[in-house]
Amino acid sequence: QVQLAESGGGLVQAGGSLRLSCVASGRTFSNYAMGWFRQAPGKERDFVAAISLDGTSTHYADSVKGRFTISRDNAKNTVYLEMNVLKPEDTAVYYCTARRSLRSSRYYYNLAEYDFWGQGTQVIVSS
Repeated sequence: QVQLAESGGGLVQAGGSLRLSCVASGRTFSNYAMGWFRQAPGKERDFVAAISLDGTSTHYADSVKGRFTISRDNAKNTVYLEMNVLKPEDTAVYYCTARRSLRSSRYYYNLAEYDFWGQGTQVIVSS
């Protein structure tokens, strides 16, 4: 089992920035590819960003490309989501997720491919 704990959400004005963090425990963090998804009220949970277990490969949803950056620090068992130029449509609960990977440079962007999820952190962007 992998336990994931997100933090860093909050209320921010449009155009502002936030950095989300997700600390993993329970297994060897560097064996897991990581991702961020988000879910707005009344909507499905959508892919935001993904990173390979070695951090060399990343992938983003078109809606956040150029504004969000995913990164990881394997020494700290932590994955980050740096969010800039935030828009009201970015308002959602953001979830950290993990899956065991045997390929160091592969990322995953389908919800069904992930095995472990955090409880989520709320991000509200006011206009």
